[in-house]
Amino acid sequence: MLENRNSLSAGFCFTVLKMGHRLEEDKMKPRGGLKCCKLGIIFLLLTIISFVGPVSGFALKTCRISQNNAICVKSKLKAVPRDIPSTVTVFDLSENRISRIQAADFRDLPVLIRLDLNRNNISQIDSGAFANLISLQKLNLNNNRLVKLGENVFKGLSGLTELRILSNRMKEVASTSFKPLTSLQVLDISHNKLDSLEKVHLILQHLPHLGELVMKDNNLFAFRSWELTNRSLDLRAIDLSQNPIAVFTITEDIFPNLTRFNIGGSSRKQQMIWDVHNHTFLSRVSTLDISGLQMALGDMKTLLQRVNSSLTSLRMNAMKYNLAKLINMSCTIPTLSSLQLRYNKLKIVSSDLFKLCVNVTELDLTKSNIKAIDDNAFKSLRSLKILTLSSNRLPSVPAATRNLPALLELDLSNNNISSLQCHDFADQTKLRQLNLYRNSIPDLKDCLFKDLTQLQVLKLQSSHIRKLNGAFKRYLPNLTQLNLYGNELTAIKGGVFKSLRSLQNLSLHQNKITTLEKDSFVGLTNLTRIQLQSNNINKQQLDKDVFNTLINLRRLDLENNNIKYESSFALLNPPFSKLSRLEELSIPAQHYRNKHLLPRNFLQGLTNLLLFKVRNNQLVYLHKDTFSYTPKLQTLDISSNDLTDLPPELFFPIQNLKSLYISRASLHSLDIFIGANLTNLEFLQARNNLFSVIRKETIESLPALVYLDLQSNSFTCDCDNAWFLQWVKNDSRTQVFDAYNYTCNYPPVVEGTKLLDLDIRDCVVDTGFICFISTTCTILCFMMATFTYHFMRWQLVYAYYLFMAWLLDTKHKNKQAPHQYDAFISYNTHDEPWVIRELLPKLEGEQGWKLCLHHRDFEPGKPIIDNITDAIYGSRKTICVISRRYLDSEWCSKEIQAASFRLFDEQKDVLILVFLEEIPRYLLSPYHRMRKLLKRQTYLSWPQAGEHAEVFWQKLRQALKTKEDPDEDRFHLTLLETP
Repeated sequence: MLENRNSLSAGFCFTVLKMGHRLEEDKMKPRGGLKCCKLGIIFLLLTIISFVGPVSGFALKTCRISQNNAICVKSKLKAVPRDIPSTVTVFDLSENRISRIQAADFRDLPVLIRLDLNRNNISQIDSGAFANLISLQKLNLNNNRLVKLGENVFKGLSGLTELRILSNRMKEVASTSFKPLTSLQVLDISHNKLDSLEKVHLILQHLPHLGELVMKDNNLFAFRSWELTNRSLDLRAIDLSQNPIAVFTITEDIFPNLTRFNIGGSSRKQQMIWDVHNHTFLSRVSTLDISGLQMALGDMKTLLQRVNSSLTSLRMNAMKYNLAKLINMSCTIPTLSSLQLRYNKLKIVSSDLFKLCVNVTELDLTKSNIKAIDDNAFKSLRSLKILTLSSNRLPSVPAATRNLPALLELDLSNNNISSLQCHDFADQTKLRQLNLYRNSIPDLKDCLFKDLTQLQVLKLQSSHIRKLNGAFKRYLPNLTQLNLYGNELTAIKGGVFKSLRSLQNLSLHQNKITTLEKDSFVGLTNLTRIQLQSNNINKQQLDKDVFNTLINLRRLDLENNNIKYESSFALLNPPFSKLSRLEELSIPAQHYRNKHLLPRNFLQGLTNLLLFKVRNNQLVYLHKDTFSYTPKLQTLDISSNDLTDLPPELFFPIQNLKSLYISRASLHSLDIFIGANLTNLEFLQARNNLFSVIRKETIESLPALVYLDLQSNSFTCDCDNAWFLQWVKNDSRTQVFDAYNYTCNYPPVVEGTKLLDLDIRDCVVDTGFICFISTTCTILCFMMATFTYHFMRWQLVYAYYLFMAWLLDTKHKNKQAPHQYDAFISYNTHDEPWVIRELLPKLEGEQGWKLCLHHRDFEPGKPIIDNITDAIYGSRKTICVISRRYLDSEWCSKEIQAASFRLFDEQKDVLILVFLEEIPRYLLSPYHRMRKLLKRQTYLSWPQAGEHAEVFWQKLRQALKTKEDPDEDRFHLTLLETP
């Protein structure tokens, strides 16, 4: 045999790929196996780590997420939900039943900016409950049941800028409650029970940046500056109203920057004593509210004198005494420009009431029970720009309003005005806004607005107007907004608005309009929005091309009218064909008894349409080309229609769609979205349909979906919905609104149970877990094989070739091909000289046997193991020339193994053993099979040099001549002592 066959090695890491090929490496470094094992261990650890921590679900039990806002309003919550995503910035928990804020409630919301806990039952806040809200800026705790604030209640809120705790029951405040709020700017603790300034002092001493303090209605009976603080505060606004303050004393300038001051009185009949030592202490106050304050006239005068040099806005609402004198005193302040006198019982405004108010520019007399105003009542108000006379009892437009040459805004809304005359607004050429709504004005005269050349906003809603006449045909060239909704108009005649060339917003909804003429809106070339909802407009009105002149229209609202069609055939004159700039169109109805269709080209011309609403119209079908004219559509609402069968091609032209509403549409499946290419759809609301199964392909066809609402559908609770349930719980991108309340409708045995309670473990295969187990097993097997190879690599190689020998022996044992040779000679290369000089000449030269030798007769290029096997089975006998080197040779060992397989499997005498030298038994002990052969097979021993050589050759010749019958008697010839 060749020398390089004596030693072989094979690495396990390559055995799988190299099986069947001979490896010719002599040695393998002993450290190689250990390195492979170390890598296996590391890989195992990494694999285990990679499967830890599943993705949290996004199906919230009680809330919904909208643009990073968690909205849980009116959800009957008794505790703060813990399933809110950590990315929310606004958390609204108002109007629930939460009674306690626990330490872990907001632990995982590090980017929360605003938290609203208004209107709950909170009576306890655990220490450090807000400690993790490091980004919080606004906190609302209004309308709860807090009685006391503990030591660490606001711990961690160093970035909070606004805190509101009004309408609680607070009596006590711990000394360090507000200490963490170093950035607080606005604090509202109104309507509580803080009855002394010492408690307020505990709050203010830790708030260096507080700019606004609101603490009205807190049972404060006295205000003394030395009880509040011993230093100046940076407050710019303070509200102490509705407190029963009997004494107000300031001895130090503690409010040097105060600009807004509310000291309005309470409902208790108690006068306040005013004691401010220095007239400069409140010298910067610009806005003063003394509404309802009861104070001696002298003290009131002193108060007004303290703000004499800075006051611009004064509120004296609901004053019970000395109103006329207070008005005269306040109007002597040269800087006063705004005067609010609401809720006073004036009844009649006399001519001398405002005679000193020459600098006032804004006067508010709302809800002052005014029945009449003297014609000269406002004669002195030459600078007045805003006059509010709303919610009084005026029967007509007062003549006094015509004496205001600088007037810009006039509010006469909610009075008893029953008619308008042409002279009512005479000479008011500077007026910009006029409010006349909620009066009783049946019609408008043609000359009514003739002098209002600069008017921009006119509000005439809810005034029982039946006729417009020619009021808008000639005047109001600069009007931009006209509100006429909530009246009794029945028809819009041609040219009625033709002078309103600047109008942008026209509100005509909630009237009784049944007739629109072709030129109803002529002249409104700059109109961008028109509201016509809740009228009686029908399709015949649309057929008149009434909207063709509105070339700049952006929004058209036709909700709750009688627009219905009986055919989906194309219209000859589509109603909106000229509105190429229209962005929003709404035509929902309140209800229809009869089903109808939508013409296929109803939206023709709306190339820039972004929003289309056609809900509650009892549509039974939408043609596949309906939206082919609206390629930019982003929001579509087709809810509350009977759209049982929608063509899949319907959505093909609107690939920019982002929001889709298809609730109550009688749909049985969402498979219409498969292949629709709605890759931009983010919001899908499909409530109250007939969906039973949500398929994986449907969800995968909406890759941008972030909000899905499937409430009140007929879900099937079996394995058909297993994938959907798993997706709802584990997907972190799409929020499935109210998923925890979805109920089962089928099968009957689970009807009414919660869909997410369905046990799907028998339905789905946890591929992640299977991958984990299979990977772990693979790694463990890899490690075991590595250890085995490192310590037993030679045994593995031996076993491999032993198996190959058995396999090939089995393959050839039934072959009956004739033998090519009389004997195959198996020997080691070191014994080759004896074979060439001794064996070959005797057996082939003298005795005439045909022998097979590997160096002469093996087929070149053929695998060695195949050559060995073919030689053994192609020869009658196999002669093994055994020596010590023979026993050390791997390939020689394989040759004798193959021959022994043939011997035992075919049960034929085919093996002859020739010992060239004496071999002790202990050397043969590892070769158990050879020792068994010696006990039952023929073997010959080559004698010492020169001893009995002829006898040896004679016996060998005799062995070659013997038949292969296994029952033939064995013969033994030993010239030396046998092994």
